[in-house]
Amino acid sequence: MIYKTLSNGVKMPMLGLGVYQMRDLQQCEDIVATAIKHGYRLIDTAEVYFNEEAVGRGIKKSGVDRSELFITTKVWFGGDC
Repeated sequence: MIYKTLSNGVKMPMLGLGVYQMRDLQQCEDIVATAIKHGYRLIDTAEVYFNEEAVGRGIKKSGVDRSELFITTKVWFGGDC
């Protein structure tokens, strides 16, 4: 795995799992759990994907402590900037 060292010294993985268009929530949960069990430590999600709860359940199911993971998200603003 390739990592990028952030300005605070934390190493962040450069490869992660994206959950865009995972509409089957049980499948999303299972995929997230499996990816984490196989070494993924970065999960990319967004409120607008409507699967953040399934991502959370997958994280919990993985058994890996949340402090070991990077969860990135985007906030849907619903209008023009």
